[in-house]
Amino acid sequence: MKSKRFLNPHLAALLVAAITSVSAAAQVTEQAPGPGPEFKRLDTDRDGYLSRDEAKKLKNFDKAFTEADDNRDGRLDSDEFVKAQAIHARIVAGTYVEDSVITAKVKAALLKDLRLKGLVVKVETYRGTVLLSGFVNEQQQAQRAAEIASGIRGVTAVKNSLIVKS
Repeated sequence: MKSKRFLNPHLAALLVAAITSVSAAAQVTEQAPGPGPEFKRLDTDRDGYLSRDEAKKLKNFDKAFTEADDNRDGRLDSDEFVKAQAIHARIVAGTYVEDSVITAKVKAALLKDLRLKGLVVKVETYRGTVLLSGFVNEQQQAQRAAEIASGIRGVTAVKNSLIVKS
């Protein structure tokens, strides 16, 4: 008997990320006033602010830095840094959701195509880059699958790892 999943794995991961973000925000508000340990670790010159160079130690943090820099002085105080962390978490969660949507759209488009119907093509997406894998009967099918994937809105690149059966 086939068991039904209660929750889509992608949705479950998104919920875990959201709960973690809320939990982290609650912990921040419960702490004593002043900069947290992450802020202190990044503030290498110990001036009480994070410069863009200091914040570059955090991967993909630039957009959050810009958005949280309320006074536009090119540096973050500890309150702005907390805001930047929340923005960054939201961006990361949003990227994950966007990738899931792209994957679903690519899979649906592949299923609709008569030349590809019946083939098992695995689709994975990471930050807009789509990876196609599996087996096809002929090279034209592999090319067609890549064309379809590249035509989906939000796709930035397609890595075609489809193998032609011999």
